[in-house]
Amino acid sequence: MERRVARSAEEGYLERATEIAERFLANIETVVHGKRDEIKLVLSALMCGGHVLFEDVPGTAKTVLARAIAGSIQGATTSRIQCTPDLQPTDVTGLSVFNQKERDFEFRPGPIFANVVLVDEINRAMPKTQSALLEAMAEQQVTVDGVTRLLDEPFLLLATENPIEYEGTFPLPEAQLDRFLLKTELGYPGADDEVRILVEQRFGHPLGSLEPVVRLEEVRELRRAVQQVYVDPLLQRWIVDLVRATREHDSVAIGGSVRGSLALERAARAWALQEGRDFVIPEDVERLFIPVLVHRITFRPSFIAEARSVGWTAAVDGLAGRCHELAPRPRPEGQGVPFAPAQQAVRAGS
Repeated sequence: MERRVARSAEEGYLERATEIAERFLANIETVVHGKRDEIKLVLSALMCGGHVLFEDVPGTAKTVLARAIAGSIQGATTSRIQCTPDLQPTDVTGLSVFNQKERDFEFRPGPIFANVVLVDEINRAMPKTQSALLEAMAEQQVTVDGVTRLLDEPFLLLATENPIEYEGTFPLPEAQLDRFLLKTELGYPGADDEVRILVEQRFGHPLGSLEPVVRLEEVRELRRAVQQVYVDPLLQRWIVDLVRATREHDSVAIGGSVRGSLALERAARAWALQEGRDFVIPEDVERLFIPVLVHRITFRPSFIAEARSVGWTAAVDGLAGRCHELAPRPRPEGQGVPFAPAQQAVRAGS
């Protein structure tokens, strides 16, 4: 009897989390049109406590997305950091200023102290400034004048870099790239969605009427629910084998790290939850393989040459295909729901 009650409570917990995620997603889609999968990727990062790197051209609603996420959370704050070569670390973290009235130094927090932070053109910031961002991303804290201060919770950093113009930029070091849970792009909207944008913004931006639909506590509830999503041991081993396969590819100099294995497993759990499941299936892992792992890989010149010839997308798809050949999808034995928890497989078969 106690087991049935506990199981029922767990099921209700996950169902509630799925409803929160759908409500969150639907609200963002009222201002960012035609990008459901891309929004789900960003929400997956938020639910996992990770961060997102956009490699995209200007004018594709990245700022709108950041503001829409913050605007959908009651009490959440958002900020934007426009990176330039003269941007100093204290411009990001804040600094201590002498208060003549109190005759003492007081700390004035910088824009990094927000729930959702958009860092525009991050590769234009100097390495010294990027290191300040690295501490914020890795430790969710900043250190100023020898004092460590914790950042707001939840904390989501969305960074952008222009894929076309690299003059005057500072490439992100591998250690910082590895701190991003995933890398993706929004891209241009479809023709119908672009017409809809023109109509909606005739008299103002729809962000002005966006209302919050989730509370900060519900975002924390989503994070706890992600931890409860079941990943079958076969899939856990497959995730590890896939990441290890990137280290064996002929065109790869440095493959995915252990942090890549952790990120792929966590992102798959968040994706499954948004799909209304309390367990991960192979399709979740396959969908997230490229956005979670490719930016963590250092390629040999032969791969870069191939990408210039056939296109980056085709080259990356070929890499993913080769890794799936080296680590084939697992085949579960028995009946019931594949890769689902045992009790769910029993219920499905009954």
